[in-house]
Amino acid sequence: MVTTIEGKIRAPGEKRLGIVAARFNALVVDPLVSGALDAFRRAGVDPERVDVVRVPGSFEIPVAAQAMAKSGRYAGLVCLGAVIQGETDHHVQVGDSATQGIVRVMLETGVPISHGILACASLEQALQRA
Repeated sequence: MVTTIEGKIRAPGEKRLGIVAARFNALVVDPLVSGALDAFRRAGVDPERVDVVRVPGSFEIPVAAQAMAKSGRYAGLVCLGAVIQGETDHHVQVGDSATQGIVRVMLETGVPISHGILACASLEQALQRA
């Protein structure tokens, strides 16, 4: 028989949950933040135990996530941003760097981090996914 293990959203003891969200592309990111807060609420997490930290853009998300994870105050983090293709491939560099940074923070600290940085070809596509 296969054993299935499923996690639950919770902040044990005095630990908190954190959201790190980019300010850039707020039209896309703000609904993602609202959705994460709503998911926490529906899971029974007290809103007073959730911190939202805003950073300039998706590239800066790993730095804030690292500081929060290393603080020992957080049971888990959610990272939210939107990287949208422009006329160059800069969006690929930003998206890849942010993702690699988030993975590194998670592996170094053991704090679970949900990756919610959208990488989209257009604003329309990003809004459909927000």
